[in-house]
Amino acid sequence: MNRMKAAVYEGPESIITREIPVPEAKPGWALIKVSYCGICGTDLNIYAGSHPRAMPQLVVGHEFSGTIVSHGSLPEGTPVTVRPLLSCGTCEPCRSGNAHVCETLRLLGIDRAGGMAEYVLAPEDEVYPLPREMSLRRAALIEPFAVAVHAVRESGFRPGDRVTVFGAGPIGLCTAVALKLYGASRVKVVEVQPFRKRLAESLGLEVVHPAEAGADDRPADIVFDCAAHPSVAKQLVQAVKVRGRIILVGTYKYPAELDLQNITFKEVQLRGTRVYTRKDYDIAIALLNQEFDFENMITQEFPVESADEAFRLLASGGDCVKVLISLQEAGSQ
Repeated sequence: MNRMKAAVYEGPESIITREIPVPEAKPGWALIKVSYCGICGTDLNIYAGSHPRAMPQLVVGHEFSGTIVSHGSLPEGTPVTVRPLLSCGTCEPCRSGNAHVCETLRLLGIDRAGGMAEYVLAPEDEVYPLPREMSLRRAALIEPFAVAVHAVRESGFRPGDRVTVFGAGPIGLCTAVALKLYGASRVKVVEVQPFRKRLAESLGLEVVHPAEAGADDRPADIVFDCAAHPSVAKQLVQAVKVRGRIILVGTYKYPAELDLQNITFKEVQLRGTRVYTRKDYDIAIALLNQEFDFENMITQEFPVESADEAFRLLASGGDCVKVLISLQEAGSQ
């Protein structure tokens, strides 16, 4: 176990699978044998060379599941996932119980080696044991679902609310599915891309064209922006009711035009959300343990040896949504 396969960021549009040393276990850190790792929008920013913190020779990936090799209290073989946040513990947000918005927040897979490798080190207190009946493949969806859970909890959502979700990418689908399972009276997903529309519909979601987003006698109580696209920003206020709430879930790369006048006239609340808390992770694990076809959101799976092909597919905008990298040994489950 001296060497392992890992997907390594070499530079813009270059992810190479290499053999590198297995990380050495150290006090306070768990060594995990990785089973699956998802590719997300942040990984694509790294791949494009546009992430300001990710440096070449980085092992990417922060949405992963696996089993314990060594841990201070969990036995070897325990199936787990990881909350990949690295907080300083000393800034004001950290000291006030908001370490997820630490002033110097860092993440596995961005600021240090991530989970798109056969083995990864993670802080022991960020390791979450999985329910016995949950597959490791499904568990690779916990991180994006935790993003959705955090957004829903911060929105003030109550069962029976009408909601609109812009974007049927991974985070949009996670958010829409969570809202459906939590009892929204109507979940309307706004999406134009045909493949994503069909996938959302296969999950039992109502999908509308952007032109129909605000064409409703009863606008949404809450609007979730999971697209973070300038064209969407212009529609948010129209799609929400008077005194409704707009939740920004996706991260805009550049400033966008927003109808501030009508935010004032309609007394709309506007709130941003970022990643997740420990409680969000616990809730996301419980949510994914429900009976629902969550794994239908996984549209492709590649072995780690083909990580570059997986990144090229996602970067091309092809027919895919959630792509997993498998690090499972042949014949394992």
